Amino acid sequence: MEASIALGQKLLIVGGVLSLIASILHIGVIIGGPDWYRFFGAGEDMAKMAEQGMLRPAMITLGIALILAAWAYFAFAGAGLVWKPPLLRTGLIAICTVYLLRGLVLFPMLIFVSDKVNSFAVWSSLIVLVYGLFYAIGTWKAWPSLS
Repeated sequence: MEASIALGQKLLIVGGVLSLIASILHIGVIIGGPDWYRFFGAGEDMAKMAEQGMLRPAMITLGIALILAAWAYFAFAGAGLVWKPPLLRTGLIAICTVYLLRGLVLFPMLIFVSDKVNSFAVWSSLIVLVYGLFYAIGTWKAWPSLS
C-alpha cells in the first residue's frame, strides 16, 4: 500500500511539474507576442489581435496560465508537498478528466474532420494525453492519502 501511494505521489509531482511548465510557457507566449501565438498554435485570429495590441489574447492566455498553475498546485497537494485544498480528490479527478478528454478528442477528429487536423492538433493532443495519464494514475495510486 505504501509503495503504491509513493508511486502515486511521484506521478502527481511529474504531472504538477508538467502543468507548471505549460503555465510558464503560456506566460512566455504573452511576452513573445504574435509570432509565439502563431508558433504555438493559438491561431491566426489570436496572433492578429496581439499584433493590433488588443488585450484579449493576453487575457485569455493569462487565464489559461493561471488555471494550469492551479492544476499544478492540486498535483503538488496530492503529492503531499503543499497544503491540501478542499475537494482535493474531486479537483484531481476533474483535472485528469479535462486533460484526458482534451487529449482523446484527437481520435474523433481524425475520423470525422480529418481535414481540420494539423500538426498542432496532433502533438498538443498527445502531450495533454500524457499529462492526463500522470494525473489519473497518480491520483489512483495516491487515493488513500488524498482524504
